[in-house]
Amino acid sequence: MTQTFNQTPGSATGNDKDSAKIVTRADAEAECSELKFTMDSLLSAIEEETALVREGKLRQAGELQPRKAELMQQYIHRLNRTRDNSVALGNLAPVAVADLRRGHVEFQAVLKINLAVLATAREVAEKLVRSVAESVGVAEAPKTYTRGGAHPQVNSSQGIAINRSL
Repeated sequence: MTQTFNQTPGSATGNDKDSAKIVTRADAEAECSELKFTMDSLLSAIEEETALVREGKLRQAGELQPRKAELMQQYIHRLNRTRDNSVALGNLAPVAVADLRRGHVEFQAVLKINLAVLATAREVAEKLVRSVAESVGVAEAPKTYTRGGAHPQVNSSQGIAINRSL
């Protein structure tokens, strides 16, 4: 018996799909195809984010977050469903499962690059903020001594202005 599903690639849930077991080759291939589509879409979003961060376009990279979060939710949903039906998928669509495995290897490699780029950007931003804070603190330190010959306490709780349009 072949089941029909009210789901298109890119949607997170289907009416019958969440509870239906995969019993035919067509179902197995469709499940693998949907996971591959979602994985490719997420991969594309991650690669776009990586490119934007490398170019220093952090605001535009941040605007990808809602799309990326939705794709990640879909990906996890489909991945869990695939895992739950792994035996049937392996028996009914071994070629499609092999393609998924190859796709996951590529996905993991791109994800590692993305995480490295994001870590580098975060480190640079932290160093920049730390450097500015230290510079402001040095500029505000008094160059005199107290009566006892010690440096006076510095109240460095003044704020700094940041131009976010850059």
